[in-house]
This record gives sequence, C-alpha cells and structure tokens, in this order.
Amino acid sequence: MKTHVLFNLFAAFLLADSLNIEDSAGQFFSSGHTNNWAVLVCTSRFWFNYRHVANTLSVYRSVKRLGIPDRAAIENDDKFVFQVTVENFLRVLTGRLPPSTPRSKRLLSDDRSNILIYLTGHGGNGFLKFQDSEEISNVELADAFEQMWQKRRYNELLFIIDTCQGASMYERFYSPNLMALASSQVGEDSLSHQPDLAIGVHLMDRYTFYLLEFLEDIHPASKANMNDLFKVCPKSQCVSTPGHRTDLFLRDPGSVLITDFFGSVRKVEITTDAINLSDPIKELEENSVNGEVQKETYSYVDQLPVSEIIHQKPKQKDWHPPDGFILGLWTLILLVFFKTYGVKHLKHIF
Repeated sequence: MKTHVLFNLFAAFLLADSLNIEDSAGQFFSSGHTNNWAVLVCTSRFWFNYRHVANTLSVYRSVKRLGIPDRAAIENDDKFVFQVTVENFLRVLTGRLPPSTPRSKRLLSDDRSNILIYLTGHGGNGFLKFQDSEEISNVELADAFEQMWQKRRYNELLFIIDTCQGASMYERFYSPNLMALASSQVGEDSLSHQPDLAIGVHLMDRYTFYLLEFLEDIHPASKANMNDLFKVCPKSQCVSTPGHRTDLFLRDPGSVLITDFFGSVRKVEITTDAINLSDPIKELEENSVNGEVQKETYSYVDQLPVSEIIHQKPKQKDWHPPDGFILGLWTLILLVFFKTYGVKHLKHIF
C-alpha cells in the first residue's frame, strides 16, 4: 500500500548570510557558510518499517523547529515527483538531474552550504537497502560525496545514519570537511524502540529517539557542540555502540555548533545609528493632506525591544473562524479516525 510510506526523501533549505559566532573565550568559530540544507531519507517501505518513516519525520520536525523552512521538498512518487531509488538519491546529491527537473526538486547547494544528510533503513556491512529492491554501497556513497566536493556543492557536510552496522557506511569516506555519525558498529544491529501493541509495530529506532531527545534542548542560540552530540545514546541506552568519524573534518568538533547543521544562518546587522521605520499599521491609515500622502515613522527607540519584535505575532484580534468551521474540523477528524481504526478501537480507548 502506497499510504504506508508518508515520504521517503526530503530536502529543505534556507538561503541567508552567515553570522560569525564566537564566545568570550574565542571557542566557537563560524564555518563560513551562508546557507543550510537538510536531506532526510527513509529508504524503507511497508507497514512493519513504520519506525523508519517516523525517524525521518521526527528529524524533519527538529530541523524545521530550529529554522530550516519548507522552501523545497523532494519526496517519493506516491504523491509527488521522485521515487527513492539509489539512482535518484545519487542524482540529487550530485546535481545530475534532467534539465526539466524543477528547482523545487533540486539540491541547490554551493561551496558556502552546510548540509545535513540523515539516512535510516535496513543495512548491513558496507551497504544500505533501498525500498527492499536494491542497495547502495559505502563506496558509491563515498564517491558521491567526493563528486559533491569536486563540484563545490558543500562547505561542510554532516552525515548521520541509523541502521544496522551503520559505521560501515562511512568507512570509505575520503572527502574533506565531512563528519559522520552512526547508530551501530560493524557486526552490530541497530535496535528499535517504543513498541506499540495497538498498531503492532515499533514507533522509532533507539538511536534516533535519543538524538531527538537531545535536539529538544537545542535552541537557535545554543552553544552545544558536536562533542555533545557524540555522547547521544551510549551503549547502555542504545544496546548497539554508536560511532563517529571526524578525521576528514577541518575544524575541531568541539568548536562546531550543533546549529551549524541543524539550524539556519540568519543575517544580522548591528548599528548605532537611528533608523526610521515605517509603521505598517499607520501606512494602512494614510491621510491625505493638501493632496499629498503623509506617513508616520518611528525610530527603533520608539518601538518594542528587538527580542519582542522578533517574537511578536501579527495582530489578529478581528479574525474569528467562519461559522461551522470548528464543527466541520471535528467532523473531518472523526471521519479520518473511524476510517483508520474503526469503532472497536474507539471503544477500547474509552
């Protein structure tokens, strides 16, 4: 059933100027990147692999919360353009796509891009299965990353894989500025987490569960670094042994912020000059005096503190749901619930 897999390949990006980040001791240094991309891939299919889809969607939620927006998405052909095959995955990474491919389905990274690549599914020693029909080898993946480097498609790349014998997938990497993490060592299984007896499957994998738990404490201004990420899910929690590789990376992992990959870069300008800003509310209430349009302006000192301006939500005091909106919404929710679970499951809940 196609509905079993919500999506298999997702790419999101933000284009903005980078912000140099350095604490009082000079510990953190900017990577020099100006944009962020995240490529999140579930390589499995079928209902019993529910946890792999959940892994991917959960990581997507985390990167979106930290600032990477939905400006581009590459998904499987259940509803959209691409089916997640090895060929399509490699083409997305290397940019070797047909000219007719829309920009929204391309990885438009450059040599100032920091890229997070997350993979989850079933794997073995030196390979990862795709859709239970083909495999990608660690050599093929390593060569794809080298093509990306040669074609100046990334500044720094963080590779994370949650699969059995995951560390075998980064053994053959040889490209600069690449850091890798895996949920298990060669010869080890990557175990599932949170069984749900109601639906008969596990909800997530252990490594990704603890990765997400770690990311919940990260905020855009967080000073947490990669050494903190390496401690996620020790063997006492994962049962398998997570691993990481940093020898190809040019910066000290302790100076690499988590938000260099899981967040986004934003343009920040600092000035001591007084700047007049047009009040959008006043602009809507323009008055004509002697045939000329008059607009009121305010300086920074007349407005809210910057932190409040950033978090201020648009005023919607005059908006209210249309008649019947709430009733219609609940009706839709109940219809979806009955179609999915039936009346028997509802009785069990109550």
